[in-house]
Amino acid sequence: MIQETSAPAARFVVLLVEDEPLIRMMAADVLTDAGFVVMESEHADAALAMLQNEAENVHAMFTDIQMPGSMDGLRLAHHTRRHWPWIALMLASGRSRPEEVEMPEGSRFLSKPYSPTHLLQGVREMAAAV
Repeated sequence: MIQETSAPAARFVVLLVEDEPLIRMMAADVLTDAGFVVMESEHADAALAMLQNEAENVHAMFTDIQMPGSMDGLRLAHHTRRHWPWIALMLASGRSRPEEVEMPEGSRFLSKPYSPTHLLQGVREMAAAV
C-alpha cells in the first residue's frame, strides 16, 4: 500500500462509487492510507442519497461507469455536474472508454484495471486543482 499522507489530503473528501466490493475496498484503502477521507457507495442510487445529505462536504467523486441500478456512472457523473458543479469527477471502466464529448466537462477517465499509483495520482491531481 502507498502510505504517503499530506495535509491537503486530510481535508479532501472523495465519494467512491463502485459495485465490485473488492475493487471498492482496494480503492478505499489506497485513498484512506494516503490521508483522503473516503465515503463509499455501491451504486448510483446510494451515491445520490449520500450527495443529497453531504454534497457540501464532498470534493470529488470517483465512479465506475458500468453499475447496476437506476443509472450508470456516466449518467451519475452528468447528474452530479449539473447539481453539484464543484465536485471533481473521475470515471473508470474496463469495458469501454467514453469519448471526451460524452463525459462531463473537466472530468477525468481511468482505465481498468488501474494501479493504486494511477488512482492516487488522479485523485491527488483533483485535490491540487481545488
